Amino acid sequence: MKEKKVYVFFNCDEEKSQTSMNIFYNSTVYGDTKKARKELLAKVEEELKEGRIQIAEENMAKVSAAIMEGDPSNAKDFITYGSIEAFTQV
Repeated sequence: MKEKKVYVFFNCDEEKSQTSMNIFYNSTVYGDTKKARKELLAKVEEELKEGRIQIAEENMAKVSAAIMEGDPSNAKDFITYGSIEAFTQV
């Protein structure tokens, strides 16, 4: 049986340190479905619009592709002050 993954968006420091990721502040868990991935992308876009995270314009397509079609946690490589972490659903 393939393990199911869930994803959490975190606001964090530039180094993406574990201590800067607060599960009480970022508590929405996104499943591995098309609908949940759309919601996760919308969250990232909202955080970007509000100025809480930074994504270089040329990397926005990579972030979108990772979230919608690939492994959403790979998008964190292109996000400053934000991260997407994958967890195994139990």
